[in-house]
Amino acid sequence: MAQISRTVAGALGLNVDLAEALALVHDLGHPPFGHSGEKALDAAMRAHGLRFDHNLHALRIVEDFEQRYAAFRGLNLTFEVREGIIKHSHDYDAATHPELAEYLLDQRPPLEAQLIDLTDEIGYNTADLDDGYEAHLLALDQIRAGVPVFERFFREVEQIYPEAPPKLQFNEALKRVFNRLAGDLITNTKGRLQWARVETLADVRAHRDRLAAFSSEVEEERRQIKHFLYDNLYYSPSLADEKQDAERIVSELFAFWLKNPSALPHYYQEKAGQESLPRVVCDYIAGMTDHFIIEQYEKHCSG
Repeated sequence: MAQISRTVAGALGLNVDLAEALALVHDLGHPPFGHSGEKALDAAMRAHGLRFDHNLHALRIVEDFEQRYAAFRGLNLTFEVREGIIKHSHDYDAATHPELAEYLLDQRPPLEAQLIDLTDEIGYNTADLDDGYEAHLLALDQIRAGVPVFERFFREVEQIYPEAPPKLQFNEALKRVFNRLAGDLITNTKGRLQWARVETLADVRAHRDRLAAFSSEVEEERRQIKHFLYDNLYYSPSLADEKQDAERIVSELFAFWLKNPSALPHYYQEKAGQESLPRVVCDYIAGMTDHFIIEQYEKHCSG
């Protein structure tokens, strides 16, 4: 995803280092178990009048949680990186989030930040089709029937490489889907910039809409891929038990540490003396890997 972002940013004449930094940091605030973990953490926090938002949590990590310098809290990141962390995928309301006032919430983010959600979709939509096929959770005929743009390219590949094994034909078709999405994002964004007569960062910030976008035709193809993945992979019955287990593990551990704060690591116990305990427990869980949180669950909650 970082490489996609660099490539697209370079083709548009943008700051490739900023685009790569935002691509690398954009998943920083995600908790274990991905969206299932995020859902469970947000539900647990809501019970205490709080919220869990992975963008805001990522900003919390780099501005406050990670302490690397004696002179100031947080990491020594530029304003544009910190702004992009929270604004790459979501427009926050200034009235609702006064604590984010310094981040120009009434303005659009730079194009480098606007690209991140779109390049992320290119990366994970194609990667998840590949992963689902490799794991035998998605059949080739199923993908061909459910993803029209893939079917179109697969037919093309069959004519060019009729003797190739199905897996190599699959790879070639998926590569063409990837190139179509990335190429369209570059071409359409260039066109939108020209149409809007945007020449400076100030123009980008002042524009009424985000300017980085797919064309309407390719946006529909992107939606079709995403809907197919949601219907056939992310919410497939074969994964339902795993998602339920993930939410249960997060919820039960959250409740355990609220009742037993002395079981938290010493650093988090100290933080609990300065901030609300639910927020500290949330911080601890959100920073875990899938493997580590399962270990903690087996230690504290199972048996």
